[in-house]
Amino acid sequence: MKRIFLTAVSMLLCMTATQAQFKGELALSQEFINKNLHDGGKQLKYLAEQTPEDRMPRTFQNGKQQPSNTGWWTSGFFPGTLLYAYEGTGDTTFLALSKDKLRILEKEKNNKSTHDLGFMIFCSFGNALRLTGDSTAYKEILTTGAASLATRFSPVTKTIRSWDHGKWSFPVIIDNMMNLEFLTQVSKITGDKKYATLAKVHANTTMANHFRKDYSSYHVVDYDTLSGKARAFETAQGAFDESAWARGQAWALYGYTMMFRETKDKKYLKFARHIANFYLTHPNLPKDLIPYWDFNQDKISSDSKYYPYKDLRDVSTASVVASSLLELSSYTKGEEATNYMRKAEHMLKSLSSPAYQAAYGENGGFILKHSVGSIPHNTEIDVPLTYADYYYLEALIRYDRLLKGKPVILF
Repeated sequence: MKRIFLTAVSMLLCMTATQAQFKGELALSQEFINKNLHDGGKQLKYLAEQTPEDRMPRTFQNGKQQPSNTGWWTSGFFPGTLLYAYEGTGDTTFLALSKDKLRILEKEKNNKSTHDLGFMIFCSFGNALRLTGDSTAYKEILTTGAASLATRFSPVTKTIRSWDHGKWSFPVIIDNMMNLEFLTQVSKITGDKKYATLAKVHANTTMANHFRKDYSSYHVVDYDTLSGKARAFETAQGAFDESAWARGQAWALYGYTMMFRETKDKKYLKFARHIANFYLTHPNLPKDLIPYWDFNQDKISSDSKYYPYKDLRDVSTASVVASSLLELSSYTKGEEATNYMRKAEHMLKSLSSPAYQAAYGENGGFILKHSVGSIPHNTEIDVPLTYADYYYLEALIRYDRLLKGKPVILF
């Protein structure tokens, strides 16, 4: 029985022995990583004190906490961030705090009204299983959550439906690439290949329909429910339909890098490299590598309602990309791998500077400042966001593994 348990845990979140490791020289020190993990953890404890027991941190705006209920799409990030802090510092206080939040989050495993169960359930309970090995506590939650997510898959469109609201017939957003890891990992723990198959089908359909010739991504693709064909290519959070909404490019890069890891299919690696090239060589990427909220913000006219916000940065995008590039550097070689690593290091240095990292007790307890949720919806504009902190700590943890001679993804 013990052997079965250990096998299940290793299968859930396990990289194979062929997982590559970056072979070049690392520029950031262990002291740098430790300091930022410590400072981030101290801030998280402060944030935990400000958050009601039955709520999750979401943002801090106009001098007030703006928490969410567990049904909001970002609800899994705070317990996941606490678990990264536990992993990075060894402080068991973070594990206890995360378990308090996991208890109120568990009911979302039955939520079939959202595509964001990867964010909600995998970033939280997936990390909990990885770090504790407690299959009894977490396996059922993860498998039930994956089954709930799978109900949103359409064999006609060959995609997982994103939203149940709005003007669209069957909308799929690029963000949905981030929820596929949940499915691939649950296939490992259950031995049921259907979840991994759904992930691959969705990734392939998205690859075919969501990208322009330069490998920038549309935000929303709407599908016809009868023919399954893509019928509209739009944005919901970007500057305009044909612009490259920055966080959408980050979701795409992370998603296809992950899909290569999980499948070893080189088409996903090739695609991730193209996405990275678009992002890193874009003429509108600032020198500190913290992007504007939209790569085409320079095309926003002075009479647009977005014009006052056109030069805002989005720290959440940089956090996701830094983490993605650390992984991508381990699957590539030579100058290409070194370039990805140097860019990730640059991003981490920028994110860890006073320009973007808050002082203790400021920023409502969130670690990073200056993220953008959705300017078109006039929500979360130039504020801290819980997922920016999550992917920032994830990047620090990944880099810490490299400093210790371990693969960047260590499950």
